[in-house]
Amino acid sequence: MSRSGAVTFKGTPLTLAGKELKPGQAAPEFKLHYFEGGLKEIKLADLKGKPTILSVVPSLDTPVCQMQTKKFNESLGEFGDRINALTVSLDLPFAQNRFCGAENVKNIRPASDYQDRNFGNSYGTLIEELKIMCRAIFVLDKAGQVTYAEYVPEVASEPNYDAALQALKSQL
Repeated sequence: MSRSGAVTFKGTPLTLAGKELKPGQAAPEFKLHYFEGGLKEIKLADLKGKPTILSVVPSLDTPVCQMQTKKFNESLGEFGDRINALTVSLDLPFAQNRFCGAENVKNIRPASDYQDRNFGNSYGTLIEELKIMCRAIFVLDKAGQVTYAEYVPEVASEPNYDAALQALKSQL
């Protein structure tokens, strides 16, 4: 299943793979990778027990994605270890790690869907034409239920930071 014209990139309509997630749904399973002294996996089960924010970006090598990751990193510091926070892209874990190290991003862990795009397909964020993620934000409760979902209609635009952070705060 795909959603034609679900998002645009600089005005051009694009198709998203998968179904749109809505609040109240169980978050789909996923397996992402990150680099921390070696390649490691992170799954949905690893996040249960704490509220979670998933910040999805096309690539950390672009200005808006960098801004989104840095803004969330700054805002999420106040939550400490009471939450889980991931920035998800198709960038290689090594590139994600380099960016986060260079920009002192410590409050949101980078996670890559580069191996099989299972996250992008099950969360409805994979842009079929470009084979990258759209910009989206998901907040999950402690049990892994979606409580907030935003698919940013124009890929080059920023998400609604305040709404996402408020949704996260409401889970504490």
